[in-house]
Amino acid sequence: MSLVVFESLKQIHCAECRQGPLRHLVREAGVPRCLDCADLGHLVYLPRGDAALTRRSREASALSAVVVRFHRRRRRYERLGLLVEEAALAGAERACLADSEARARRRERDRLRRAAQDVRFTAAFAAEIVRLFPGCPADRAVAIAAHASLRGSGRVGRTAAGRALDEAAVSVAVRAAVRHTDTEYDALLMAGVPRFAARARLAARIDAILDGWRTVPRREARSSLSDLAD
Repeated sequence: MSLVVFESLKQIHCAECRQGPLRHLVREAGVPRCLDCADLGHLVYLPRGDAALTRRSREASALSAVVVRFHRRRRRYERLGLLVEEAALAGAERACLADSEARARRRERDRLRRAAQDVRFTAAFAAEIVRLFPGCPADRAVAIAAHASLRGSGRVGRTAAGRALDEAAVSVAVRAAVRHTDTEYDALLMAGVPRFAARARLAARIDAILDGWRTVPRREARSSLSDLAD
């Protein structure tokens, strides 16, 4: 179990030595204490961001503490970094510097692998759109798939259902694209119309577009019949 140090958002003083306001503090039995009074004053702060440096510093440090801060909007504590022994941090920095080229090559390989995975997934997502909505133009299907499946976006394509190409998830992505691209939905929001009211106002028009996309265009239908006749 890791020791926890809090980054204060308020003007708090140490209950023992009365120094403050404190940037970092420890709570012992609900009482705030500065790092010196908590016997952590000799540790140095390492911000998060470099996974290898953080891991090596923590492993080499006999004493360490996790630094967290309360995020008011998200209503939760989020990790900011570590407090570690100075010698441990220095040793970790030397180790990271020694193998920096190897780690850079590994990161590049991982980046290329993820990029290839993203290309394949976007293509599969676009193919599923065309299967469900054969009347959807091919370029629109690709654009919708690329938008919905963008890595790190949190959009429907990155959910578990989206990655599984669930029919409902794919349909949600297509409907959202039509709503934003083919209607005045965004303008209504900018005008102050509540989101659900705007969606209700445009639902019939969006349904009409989607219904049209669920049908194979006549030209393609004729081509398919000709291929069968041949």
